[in-house]
Amino acid sequence: MINILFAARPERWPAYEAPLKTALADAGVSAHISPDIAPQDVDYIVYAPNSDLKDFTPFTRAKAVMNLWAGVEGIVGNETLKIPLTRMVDPGLTQGMVEWVLGHAMRFHLGMDAHIHASPGTWDPVPPPLTWDRRVTVLGLGELGAACATQLAQVGFNVTGWSRSQKDIDGITCLSGANGLTQALERADICVLLLPDTAATTNTLNAQTLAIMPKNACIINPGRGPLIDDDALLQALDSGHIGHAVLDVFRQEPLPKDHPYWTQRNVLVTPHIASETRPKYSALTIAENISRCERGDPLLHVVDRSLGY
Repeated sequence: MINILFAARPERWPAYEAPLKTALADAGVSAHISPDIAPQDVDYIVYAPNSDLKDFTPFTRAKAVMNLWAGVEGIVGNETLKIPLTRMVDPGLTQGMVEWVLGHAMRFHLGMDAHIHASPGTWDPVPPPLTWDRRVTVLGLGELGAACATQLAQVGFNVTGWSRSQKDIDGITCLSGANGLTQALERADICVLLLPDTAATTNTLNAQTLAIMPKNACIINPGRGPLIDDDALLQALDSGHIGHAVLDVFRQEPLPKDHPYWTQRNVLVTPHIASETRPKYSALTIAENISRCERGDPLLHVVDRSLGY
């Protein structure tokens, strides 16, 4: 029997206990999983970066750390971590992100706010364009970005994707590199940010790159707060160059009550709810990876620490 340490906030264990035990049993893994196992006896660690565990040195026989979150910026730089680290990729996390992105893209595309907030008696029968005539750019073509780009294309949007390394996705114009980023932003009537949080992606949207985007463009950020230079975005919104922003992630969370985003008329703030790791689905990913490792197969979704994701 293998020992699996659940290293997350204590209040998360009741929600994860049954799904993890069921998924491991269904995967044929004989395991003891608990938040309380002596470090020297641990074979795998199921980990959330906001847990109290910061020093991995005592876990001398552990084979891998399974991150519960899609983002790994809170652990990837930990110098005591010498074993493989995997990030969370599960169907529930992906589906949640696709639904959130598609919903907010369609809200902007259809101009729903004008009707939701219209004064009584307002009658302005101007139809929105078809999705065929609206250009969407997705920055970041990992698991979540590729899934969102594909769904947006399936409903008719003209979709361009950009990533640091070249990708090939059916139905998507895929670009990379500095010149590719410029081209992607030039056609971004709607820009969806799903890049990882690394030194190379900080302030991807800044005064210079925002100026490249079409006038009245919409920015949708369910990725990471540091991807946007907040001061530059506020200036672009005030000037009218950027028409709307939907922001789900921020440098400081919860977003402070006095932050200008709360009162900016063309900004919608959502409280980091675009997608969530759900125990029912994430347990399946964890069980599959542990089962693979025990069989001697390669782990899935291993983090490249030189890239930071």
